[in-house]
Amino acid sequence: QVQLVESGGGLVQAGGSLRLSCAASGRTFSRYGMGWFRQAPGKEREFVARVNWSGDSTYYADSVKGRFTISRDNAKITVYLEMNSLKPEDTAVYYCAADRGAVAAWKPPDYWGQGTQVTVSS
Repeated sequence: QVQLVESGGGLVQAGGSLRLSCAASGRTFSRYGMGWFRQAPGKEREFVARVNWSGDSTYYADSVKGRFTISRDNAKITVYLEMNSLKPEDTAVYYCAADRGAVAAWKPPDYWGQGTQVTVSS
C-alpha cells in the first residue's frame, strides 16, 4: 500500500513558477514508477509527466514539455514537479500518481494522491 500526499500548490501569476512535492509512504517507494496528472474544471484528468523508479528516465505531455521538470528523491521518498513559465491554461488540480510498473497516459495508476490546486492568473 502506498499513500501519496501532495503539497506546494497555490496562486501564481502567468510566467511564474511553482514546485509541487509528493511525499510517499511505504518501504517499496523506490520500486514504483511515479507521475503527475492534472484536472481542470470541466475537463478530464490528463497526464502531465512521469519518472521511472531510478529517476533517469522521464516523459512529458507536449503541453508542458520544456517548462515542467519531474524528479524524485528515493532517499526522501518524494517526487517533485518543477513548473516554470506557467500559463493560465495550467490551472488545475494536480495529482501525484504511483504505479508498480510505469505511470502511463493511457491507464489509471495503482495509487492517487488527494490533489493540490494550482491557479495561474493572467
